[in-house]
Amino acid sequence: MVIVRNIIKGIFLLAIAVVVYGVYCYADATKDAAQLKVRADQLIADGKGPDDLGPDDLGPDDLRLDDLRLDGLGQDKAALLLLVQDPGYYDHSGIDLTSKGAGITTLTQSLAKRVGFSEFKPGIAKFRQTTYAMGLEAELSKEQIFALFLDSVEMGKGPDGWMTGFFNASRKIYGKEVNELSDREFLSLVAVMIAPAKYNLRKPDAALTERVTRIEKLIAKACEPLDLKDVWLDGCK
Repeated sequence: MVIVRNIIKGIFLLAIAVVVYGVYCYADATKDAAQLKVRADQLIADGKGPDDLGPDDLGPDDLRLDDLRLDGLGQDKAALLLLVQDPGYYDHSGIDLTSKGAGITTLTQSLAKRVGFSEFKPGIAKFRQTTYAMGLEAELSKEQIFALFLDSVEMGKGPDGWMTGFFNASRKIYGKEVNELSDREFLSLVAVMIAPAKYNLRKPDAALTERVTRIEKLIAKACEPLDLKDVWLDGCK
């Protein structure tokens, strides 16, 4: 009986420790929010927010984005990016364990990993990442979080080394602003975000071409992800 009581006590204390740690991480995000808001608002003012990704300019014989009218976005390429990266973005508060193809890391959690850690290591850090993301959602607008994500997302190796930022990668790889990209160029940048070290934007890459093709099928509603974990879009082979 003593052993059982000690086990129960240990579990209880561990649960308390986890809750306290979660509250601490959430508070960290709220503390960092003021500075992050300033940074986000400056990015948006500089034309580096989600509204600056470009409209749906696909031709009548190409893929259509007419049905991608996500809340707060309208018909634009930001909706396309979210369809691939975080389809439930405007419905969740930092966590999404239901949307097919979303994986276990939302766009907000991805941002939390980059702004809430000096160094991210798997394990308990995932819990901090999640609670920090919830804190960001409570303090920042969706547009601000999206802008910060676009500015900090890793985009692979460019001509001058490792690239960070969606808009930066567009200029480094294609020599143009994002809203000037062709459909295939835009989709290539979107495709890379899942595993920037895996794909090569600087020369023909069969693996990248395959992922872009799967994304095109997803947009055309010719397929759908198999389940929550299908971030590689195996349902669109």
